[in-house]
Amino acid sequence: MSTVETLIAIGISVVLLTQVCALWYYSSRSFAAQAAYTSLDQDSQRALDRLSKDVRQALDITSFDTTRIVLRDFDTQPLTFQLSGRSLLRIKGLTRSTLLNNVDSLAFSMYQRTPMAGVWDQFPTTNLATCKLIEVRWKCSRKLHPLAPQTTEYMQSAKVVIRSKQN
Repeated sequence: MSTVETLIAIGISVVLLTQVCALWYYSSRSFAAQAAYTSLDQDSQRALDRLSKDVRQALDITSFDTTRIVLRDFDTQPLTFQLSGRSLLRIKGLTRSTLLNNVDSLAFSMYQRTPMAGVWDQFPTTNLATCKLIEVRWKCSRKLHPLAPQTTEYMQSAKVVIRSKQN
């Protein structure tokens, strides 16, 4: 094998090896992003399941802010959900538990029982006495590493009925 043939073989090998390395790099980034997205989605679903269960069992809403609600739980004790830093907290008595981390934004809304005519929606309210539905919306994100773009999971919204409320 001559020197020219050896140099051509080395050049082709370097090009092929570069392509394989690039494919490996982008594939591993894609798999890591998909794993992070799946993890965010599972965490969001668990938090929404717990929050909606507690809201459905609550007797009433006693305090409302866009990032904090206080409910009167089935045992008449206050139950609070609030955003603290980048965490959604559930507070009942002396027990604080984190339902969700990596929260970029959170918003609660209140709605009346009365549906709007002709659409699948309810009238918004600011009155605690007429509130029958609570809507929650949040957005979570997590970075895979400092140079990676954000991996974001959007929780569109969920409206939950306070089933035990009498009015």
